Amino acid sequence: MTARERVARVQDVRRRLAADGPPWTRPHERDFETVSMPERDCDLVRDLLIAEGVETVVEVGLAYGSSALAIGEALAALDPPDPQHVVVDPFQETAYSNVGWALMREAGLDSATRLVVEPSSTALPRLLTEGLVADAAFVDGSHRFHEVFVDLYFLRKLVRPGGLIIMDDVWTPSVRTAVRYYERNLGWTAIPDAFAAGSAWPIDGAPVIRCAAFRLPDDLTEPPFEAFHPF
Repeated sequence: MTARERVARVQDVRRRLAADGPPWTRPHERDFETVSMPERDCDLVRDLLIAEGVETVVEVGLAYGSSALAIGEALAALDPPDPQHVVVDPFQETAYSNVGWALMREAGLDSATRLVVEPSSTALPRLLTEGLVADAAFVDGSHRFHEVFVDLYFLRKLVRPGGLIIMDDVWTPSVRTAVRYYERNLGWTAIPDAFAAGSAWPIDGAPVIRCAAFRLPDDLTEPPFEAFHPF
C-alpha cells in the first residue's frame, strides 16, 4: 500500500467518525460530542504535526480516537521510515470498550501505534527510562491540575528540545494553570494563532481557544530554584 493509499484509508475512517459517530458510546447523552475533539481542531493538529515533520508522537488520552486518527493521518502523510505513535489511556478497555483502538485498527494505524493501557503517571516515566524521544506530544487526558502538571513534567523530558506539546482544553482553569507554570518558569513558548481557526469557549465573556501549542526551548537546562516565578 502506498503512502497516499494509507492516508486515504485514514481519511475515510475520520470522515465516517465525524459524520456518524463511533459504533459504540458510553451511556451518557452526547458523550462522543462532549468527549472528542471537533473535526476542525483535529485537522489543525494534523496540519501542525505535518508542518513540524514529526516521526514520533506521544498522546495522552484516546477515548473515541478522533485526535489519534488525526495524528495517525499526519504520520501517514509524512511517511517517515520508522513512525511511532504511543497512546496512553488507562480507560480505553474498561470505559470505552476499545472503540477508539478498533477505529485505529480499521484505519490501518495499529502497526505504527502502541497503546499503553495504564495511567500516564506511570506510563510516561517508563517510556522515559526506555529511551523514547518524541518530536511532539498531544495531551488530552485527566484535567485535574496535579495530573496535568505531572504529565507535562515527564513530557518535557520525553519530547526533544525544540519540540512541540499540544494541549486540548486549555480553556479549563486546571489545564491553563498547569501550562502557565511551564511557560513562566521553563521557557515554553506558545505558537501564535496555531489554533486560531479552531473551537472557542466563552470564558468571562471572552472567547478562549480550545487548543494551544507550545514549543519547548532548545536548552532544557534546569533553572535555579531562586528563579521561580509565581503562576
